[in-house]
Amino acid sequence: MQEFKTSQDKKNKLIISLGDPAGIGTEIILKALGSNYLNKNIQPLLVGCKNSIYSTYLNLIKHGVNNIPHPNKLDIIDIPLDKKVIPGVVDESTGSASFKWLFNATNILLEGKANALVTAPISKIAWHKAGHDFAGQTELLGKLTNRRTSMLFTALSPNNGWRFNTLLATTHIPINKINNTLTKELIRYKLDALLNFCRKFKEKPLLKIAGLNPHAGEEGKIGIEEQNLIIPVLNEWKLDNPSINISGPVPPDTCWISSLNAWNGDSNKNNAPDGILAFYHDQGLIPVKLIAFDEAVNTTLGLPFVRTSPDHGTALDIAGKFKARETSMIAALNNAWLLSQ
Repeated sequence: MQEFKTSQDKKNKLIISLGDPAGIGTEIILKALGSNYLNKNIQPLLVGCKNSIYSTYLNLIKHGVNNIPHPNKLDIIDIPLDKKVIPGVVDESTGSASFKWLFNATNILLEGKANALVTAPISKIAWHKAGHDFAGQTELLGKLTNRRTSMLFTALSPNNGWRFNTLLATTHIPINKINNTLTKELIRYKLDALLNFCRKFKEKPLLKIAGLNPHAGEEGKIGIEEQNLIIPVLNEWKLDNPSINISGPVPPDTCWISSLNAWNGDSNKNNAPDGILAFYHDQGLIPVKLIAFDEAVNTTLGLPFVRTSPDHGTALDIAGKFKARETSMIAALNNAWLLSQ
C-alpha cells in the first residue's frame, strides 16, 4: 500500500473508497467534490485508480460538467486497475479492485491517519466473482476491525432540517433466516445503538419500533413473535431507559407515516420519531428510499471510525452515461465530516 503522509488535521480528513469501477462511484465522487453544497472543511483522500479518475474527469468535462476538481489537485492513493473496465459490466477484476480499495482505505484509518471513511457503492456479485464471500462492505468492515456493526440510514430533510433515522436489526440475510436471527440480546443491542446515535442530535429522542408481522401480529393472530419476543424485550428495555419515549411494536405499514409527514414539512415534526428500528433490510429500506432517496446516508455504527455511504447502488444501467445524481454522495461526505468531529 502506498504510504500516506499528511500534516493536515486528521479530524478533517476523509478517506473515500471509489467503489466498483464499472459503476457510478468515481463520477458521483468528482461531482460531489465540486459541489457548492459540500462542507468546505472536508479534505478528501481518494483510494482507487488514478487513471480511472482522470478518464472520468475528462469524460465529465466533455459532457459539460465543469465544476469538478482536476485530479492533479486531489490527494489520491493510486491502486491501478488490472485491466480495462467496461462501464456497466462487473466482473472478477472490478470486484477485486473495489475490494482492494476498501481494504487499503480501512488500513489507513486503522493506522490513525484519518477518522472517517466514505465508500462508493460496490457490486456484491463482482466481489463473489473475485472470491470475496462477504454480503457487503459493512460485513467486511466488521471483519477487518473485529467490531460488531449496525446499519443505520440517516437523512436531513431539505424542507425543514428534520433528521430522519432508521436502524436495521438484521441486514443482508435471506427472509427465511430473520426469525431465527432475532434474539432478546440482539434487539436490546440494536435499541441501544439507535438511542446512542439519536442522542448525538437530541438528548431525549423519540423512538419507535416496527412490528415484524403484518399488523404487528395482531395480538398473536398473525404471528407470535411480537407477543413472545418483541414486546417483552421492549418492556424490559423501557424499564432500563425510563426517560426515553419509545413506542411499538407499530404495524409496519403505518410505522413511517409520521416520518414522511415530518420530512415533507409537517409543523408537528417534533412528534415524529427521531429513530425507528426495523427488523429486516427491506422493511426499513423501502420507506427510507421512498421518503429520502437522494438524501439518505448509510451509516455503519460500532466501528472505531465513522463510515458513511450513499444509500444507492452501483447504478450499472447508467454507468458511463455521466448523468448520475451526486446528492446522496454529498450527504454521505457531509455526514461523515459532521459525525467525526
